[in-house]
Amino acid sequence: MKHILWIIVGVVIVLSGVSFGFTFMQVALQRTVDRFTDNERLRGLVVVDPRGEIIAVSENLPASIRGDTLAPNVMDADSSRGEFIRSSDGSLYVFAVPLHEEQRVVGALLLVQNADFINTYITRIWWDNLTRLVVQVLFFSIVIAAIVRWVVVKPLSRLAESVRRTRAGSSVSGVVTEHSFFFQPLANEIYKLSKSLTQARSAASEEARMRLEKLDTPWTAERLKEFVKAYLKNRPIVIVSNREPYVHEKIDGEIKYSVPASGVVTALEPVMEACGGLWLAHGSGNADKETADENGKIRVPPEEPRYTLKRVWLTPKDVQGFYTGFSNEALWPLSHMAHTRPTFRKTDWTSYRRVNGKFAETLLAEIKDLQNPIILVQDYHFALLPRMIKDARPDASVGFFWHIPWPSAELFSICPWRKEILDGILGADLVGFHTQQHCNNFLETVGKEIEALIDFERFSISREGHTSYVQAFPISIAFTNGVSAHSETPGSSVESDKTAFKKLGVETEYVGLGVDRLDYTKGILERFRGIEYFLDAHPKYRGKFTFLQISSPSRESSEKYREYAVQCAEEAGRINKKFEESGWHPIRFEKKHYSHEELYPLYAAADFCLVTSLHDGMNLVAKEFVAAQDGEDGVLILSQFTGAARDLKGALIVNPYSAEEVAEAISKALAMSPAEIHRRMKMMRNAVRDSNVYRWSAEFLKTVANLG
Repeated sequence: MKHILWIIVGVVIVLSGVSFGFTFMQVALQRTVDRFTDNERLRGLVVVDPRGEIIAVSENLPASIRGDTLAPNVMDADSSRGEFIRSSDGSLYVFAVPLHEEQRVVGALLLVQNADFINTYITRIWWDNLTRLVVQVLFFSIVIAAIVRWVVVKPLSRLAESVRRTRAGSSVSGVVTEHSFFFQPLANEIYKLSKSLTQARSAASEEARMRLEKLDTPWTAERLKEFVKAYLKNRPIVIVSNREPYVHEKIDGEIKYSVPASGVVTALEPVMEACGGLWLAHGSGNADKETADENGKIRVPPEEPRYTLKRVWLTPKDVQGFYTGFSNEALWPLSHMAHTRPTFRKTDWTSYRRVNGKFAETLLAEIKDLQNPIILVQDYHFALLPRMIKDARPDASVGFFWHIPWPSAELFSICPWRKEILDGILGADLVGFHTQQHCNNFLETVGKEIEALIDFERFSISREGHTSYVQAFPISIAFTNGVSAHSETPGSSVESDKTAFKKLGVETEYVGLGVDRLDYTKGILERFRGIEYFLDAHPKYRGKFTFLQISSPSRESSEKYREYAVQCAEEAGRINKKFEESGWHPIRFEKKHYSHEELYPLYAAADFCLVTSLHDGMNLVAKEFVAAQDGEDGVLILSQFTGAARDLKGALIVNPYSAEEVAEAISKALAMSPAEIHRRMKMMRNAVRDSNVYRWSAEFLKTVANLG
């Protein structure tokens, strides 16, 4: 019994020692584990026994690892193994190795590492590589851009400038040496072309100079240039008008320019291109200031600058009183026999005088250093300007051209400020009108309203020591040698097969054309009623005939003009509804602006052009239609109340107030034989060619220069 007791005590002592030793060893192992895990990348260590029980673990070991099954698998396979684990603690890498004691697996060691740094490094590598790539791309782009600029763009720009200078008639000598070897062959050809053109221009200039005195030779831009040199001795020319030749507008964030629908611009722009000089006008476009310099100047035309446009800025109040009010609601209806009553307001007259004074001040500042300038004041907007200029600069030669009809003395007498207007006009050395009848009316008006010495033989008016001469100068368009300004080659037929109309959806056999501003003096309502009468009288043309009326919006700030636009649209709608059949409508009413380039093929392809102005100084649409008829296969129907009716004898002349007359003229035009059409059109084209705008300019300029 005693022996058994000692045995038990001995076993207890041994077990206690083993337990103490194991506990001591576990504590020591735990300390070792904790010491090794003091590392930012090592998240923890785990030591397990052969049964998979954890005997030591670091304090910061993620909880998701404590039940890991990797250790038993490693001990069973007696080989190390690692795996990535995605947990709430982030990305971890667990590596397990078996522990041996004398060839026997006695446990396993698990190392848990933070794998987030791998993603961080990978991301950093990507960003570094991307940065390097961007820098390299940027560097090479800059290098390539520089190479392209110096080797391609700059030489091409110089070549483009060379071509522009060649077209403008400037010398391009030395241009060959400025280009890189890459474009040298092209530069050489441009240089040769320039020399050929220079020689051709020189020959043309010499020919024009020799033909100056020959009255039977046609007037061209070149001949006008030589005329200015020979007779005017290159005296500076300044044009003043309300409407500017080029309007810059911002549309959808992009600045674009357009040529306004204006007879003054149509006539005078080619003259300024030929002679150069200064054009003073109201800057009306919303991008005009942005495109002009600090002085309101810009060189035009945009593609090939030939002269300077000086823009004058007006306030909305000025525009309302000067332009909409007095010019277009007083003087315009006063001068046109269209049965519209003029409206005279003192506030509008005050604005009119103020704006005339502003233009005079601007003009005088521009010509202060010019000797004996020639000033050409245009139209009824500036009736007071000639006197203001002449009083300040007696040496200036001042010409004034009234582009609209001048009414009878009885009609003009209703204007409250008629004496001031007449006095302003008589400041000019030369007063021009389209027709002799207008000159007669003006002389009669002056004789009735103010004290002056009138010489009816010389058509002169002497007053207060100054003499003004009154003369008729029928204005025209740029048309030389049978070539329109918008035609590419003489005698070419531009889409005369009605392709231009088909593009607009007009596909009938017969097509008539009308082109006007939306103005009550143009007789658009009377025109539509004439077409209605024509279709009533000649039903065989129903479904085979379409009339295209193109009307550019005009003076939309005026209530009268807005009402007239509505009336025209309603009348066209009424007539279309009356004759509608199978989708066909007789009238196509286009209320939009068309450029000269867009109108030209329509003019060329139309069977006839219908001009039914109730009263018009000249009407250049009629002459533009004639100029576009390269094939000489169109008919012009023209109002007897236009100045053009005196020049274009081959037209069918009608009274626009008679719907029956208009209808019969349309019927006659569509039934006319090709030979008769050709004869009439040839006669009119010769008339327009012989009395084109270059001749008009030369005669007007020569008369002004001789009088000033």
